[in-house]
Amino acid sequence: MATDLSTRHELVGSLFEIPKTRAEWDRYRLSDEQVCFFHDNGYLAGVRILDDAQVEALRAEVADLANPKCDGHELFYEYHSNESTSPDTVLFHALGAWRLRPALHDILWAPAFTMAASQLLGSKVRFWHDQLFCKPPKHGGVVAWHQDYSYWTRTQPMGHLTCWIALDDATRDNGCVAYIPGSHRWPLLPITGLAGDMNAIQSVLTEEQKTQFKPAFAELKRGEGVFHHPLMVHGSYENRTERPRRAVVLNAFADGTKSASNDELLAGVPPVPAGNVMSGRFFPLLFDPAQA
Repeated sequence: MATDLSTRHELVGSLFEIPKTRAEWDRYRLSDEQVCFFHDNGYLAGVRILDDAQVEALRAEVADLANPKCDGHELFYEYHSNESTSPDTVLFHALGAWRLRPALHDILWAPAFTMAASQLLGSKVRFWHDQLFCKPPKHGGVVAWHQDYSYWTRTQPMGHLTCWIALDDATRDNGCVAYIPGSHRWPLLPITGLAGDMNAIQSVLTEEQKTQFKPAFAELKRGEGVFHHPLMVHGSYENRTERPRRAVVLNAFADGTKSASNDELLAGVPPVPAGNVMSGRFFPLLFDPAQA
């Protein structure tokens, strides 16, 4: 049986290293221009998160976990070998990999992620949950247009942030993430589905929002990440290329975020009573800017 790494709130391997001085942390600091771009547009692409060795280690662990019979499978919060609505297209999607494998655990503390997340949130950074998204060659499925916070209203206030990290070069042809710039200023929209019709969201948009619906594609090199706001409308199209499109997604929130539900927040995780601050074993503190 796999060891549950959710009990470990520090690095368990040697793939990553935590900076020890301010000068070392400064290597990972976003520029003022990058921070402004994020707040103006709702996303920020092209942030280097991983080196090549880290990418290869993560690819190997993702390949292992793509097998539904993998050791530790019971520790996933969710696991979908194919979340696509069609058997002709495939979208592997799983939550909870940080509990199962060392590289996928330690990436939570990757300094390029934690530093940028703190700058963009303007606070200490606490972990929410991770995701794996994989589209195989030739028949990779879509992730339909949506806002993340539509699925996260069980936590409040809305101090959330997502980092989508490419394990392969992500392009328009293989289904990189696309954004609607400025849509992070829109109100919360009704859920129209995560892995179905790319046009479903049009049914809940105002006429003004429809005129603003002009996708920007966040093409990335492997190891690069794109950060986005929880209200940012985003999605990704099919992978019709000869190569896979794999990604690790890290979702975080500002320290002090509270539970808004007395039910489970993640499958198998003990409930955090409504009104209580999110903390503890499953929601570790990742970064305190005062320490950098």
